[in-house]
Amino acid sequence: MYTIHPIVMGTKVFDKGMMTYQHDYGQSYTIPIYCWLIKGGEKTILVDTGEMHPVQSADREKAIGGKIYTFEDGLAQHGLTGKDIDVVIHTHLHSDHCENDYKCENARFYIHKKELETIKNPHPLDYRYVEDFIFEIEENKQIETLTEDRELFPGLSVMHTPAHTPGGMTIFIDTAKGRTAITGFCVIRENFEPPIQIKAMEMEVIPPGTNIDSYQAYDIMLAVQQKADFIIPLHEPEFANGLAI
Repeated sequence: MYTIHPIVMGTKVFDKGMMTYQHDYGQSYTIPIYCWLIKGGEKTILVDTGEMHPVQSADREKAIGGKIYTFEDGLAQHGLTGKDIDVVIHTHLHSDHCENDYKCENARFYIHKKELETIKNPHPLDYRYVEDFIFEIEENKQIETLTEDRELFPGLSVMHTPAHTPGGMTIFIDTAKGRTAITGFCVIRENFEPPIQIKAMEMEVIPPGTNIDSYQAYDIMLAVQQKADFIIPLHEPEFANGLAI
């Protein structure tokens, strides 16, 4: 059984509608950008690597309810450096999720084939891809390309969930809470637990505010919800306190 340790390695301040499709536009909202350290197996595993130069300010830490770390300082809280990481699993390759990849020089990187294709030829609307951030791991042949849903390690599997990006992957991890899902798309708790006025519209979930197909994203969220005992929305502030899951 694994434990998941959230480490905040960045933030963004933007319109809440960037998370909640068709809802709450005009509200300023701060999201944490996480690196998730997975302990309990034979390998030292990270899900995503966060921002290279995170903004560290009292205002942002107050907004998310937790401390913001650099990659080095965040890992140091667990007695680790980038060289100690054996495996990195990417939910997707938007820059804020992979800026520190090159620091994990001994790691194998699990990335979906469609995400690797997209970062090389992104749609003009999606400016969040920067291929430079995976240059070193490509050159060093550290990437393991995934094309199907499968178990990577005992009690840890991935599922292709192209809700936010073409190659997004949700990671399912056996924890004390049961089968725990780190979503492969950028959402907060409210996306999975909409307020009553949204449920009154017969919507069970709210798709990500940025998605590649809103109908498909809705259905993918329901599929993840059905498969998981506990869901970790990728940018939910409740985990910014760093407590293990």
